Amino acid sequence: MSDRPDKRTKTPRRKVSLRSVVRWLAIGVGLVWLLAALMLVVARWIDPPTTAVQMQRRVQAWIHDTPYHKRYEFIPLSQISPDLQHAVVAAEDARFYEHHGFDWHEIQIAAEDDLDGGRSRGASTITQQLVKNLFFGTGRSWLRKGVEFTLVPVAEVVLGKRRILEIYLNVVEWGPGVYGAEAACRYHDKTAARNIGRQEAARLAAILPAPLKRRPERMNHYRALILERMREMGW
Repeated sequence: MSDRPDKRTKTPRRKVSLRSVVRWLAIGVGLVWLLAALMLVVARWIDPPTTAVQMQRRVQAWIHDTPYHKRYEFIPLSQISPDLQHAVVAAEDARFYEHHGFDWHEIQIAAEDDLDGGRSRGASTITQQLVKNLFFGTGRSWLRKGVEFTLVPVAEVVLGKRRILEIYLNVVEWGPGVYGAEAACRYHDKTAARNIGRQEAARLAAILPAPLKRRPERMNHYRALILERMREMGW
């Protein structure tokens, strides 16, 4: 027998380079972007059956073993009270009909508030919120922000203002398991969205910043601000 040690053939391991990881990450992000852009094109004619936020809430309820009852009924914009439309625009994005997806004036104010060490304020437009609601849920990350930033112009061009507002009003979260104007009006006011008046509309719009937290005093204060904004905007 030979005294030499048995040398077994070893398969060389491939080293995963940083360049490869970045390349595959870029490919993944590109595929997600293409899929989201295609879904926006489809959404011009087909109402979304669900959203990322709705799926997120269902998963959260399953993880925490809590009851979850989804209320979601998509209706045409013509069946949503003009008062409710105006209240939501006044509350969430006063320059909705003037900008092209991004409100640079509000972004500048938010940036100045951050630099001054003041309270951070939101500057997201209705179009930005719609894209986030449809595809990304409530999570926050720079990657998500970057993809969202590139999808917003697509939504503006493909959908147009009227369809953007219609989809937003139908998918936005208005309470635990409550999505859209029709479900919100029936849940909070026991009536259809077409019957909501000015005061009720402002109160519903005041829920949107924190739909899962009921703070009556804060909501009453915000409702008064929304009514004032509606008056200033000629509504």
